[in-house]
Amino acid sequence: MTTILIIDDEPQIQRFLAISLRSQGYQVVSALNGQEGLVQAAVAQPDLILLDLGLPDVDGQHILKTLRLERQTPVIVLSVRASEHDKVEALDHGANDYVEKPFSVKELLARIRRLLRDRVMTVQEGYDDGVFALNALEHKVTYAGQPVHLSRKEFALLKALVEHPGRLLTQEHLLHHIWGRAYQDQTHNLRILVGRLRARLADHGLSPQCIETEPGVGYRFNPPLSNAPDRSAS
Repeated sequence: MTTILIIDDEPQIQRFLAISLRSQGYQVVSALNGQEGLVQAAVAQPDLILLDLGLPDVDGQHILKTLRLERQTPVIVLSVRASEHDKVEALDHGANDYVEKPFSVKELLARIRRLLRDRVMTVQEGYDDGVFALNALEHKVTYAGQPVHLSRKEFALLKALVEHPGRLLTQEHLLHHIWGRAYQDQTHNLRILVGRLRARLADHGLSPQCIETEPGVGYRFNPPLSNAPDRSAS
């Protein structure tokens, strides 16, 4: 059974989330503060964590950084903090998604399903979900067995995204990763590169939506498994 850990100090939020999650077949573990949350993360080994930032003992950003030092469990931040700064900071600290309170439970459940679905095998040398594959050592990309030809920077951008399927990577992170720290304000260059990469992928039959934009924040890779062409008739 899939286990979800809720780290939130509001009992009414805990109850509401627990009822909603259990109705979908998830097992729920709860923690009312940050330190208890870290303990439950180690003991229960959850498949996904819902984390509030406004905790009574330790700021949720610190809890997020600590979690990332120990494990790669998907984390969705649930917070009343709506500023771009808080979102970017949480994402830079390793959050997979950020949902503002109050939130739609249907939307939250959809985000949970996507993160759990997108937990495909990712290894240091590349990525392979059975349809789409990236081999970092050989600098090759294939889709449904067909080669996808990319430039060096297009490959670097795609590699950074597919190494964290379903996770939102900030513009600053990607700019630093691809061009270096001196280019972290050159968001225009990144937008152009993303546009070129989407066009290349579309030329090979992949949906451009496999690279999703979070306006003003960053980009995430959505594995294109469901978009695979049917080659059985050829």
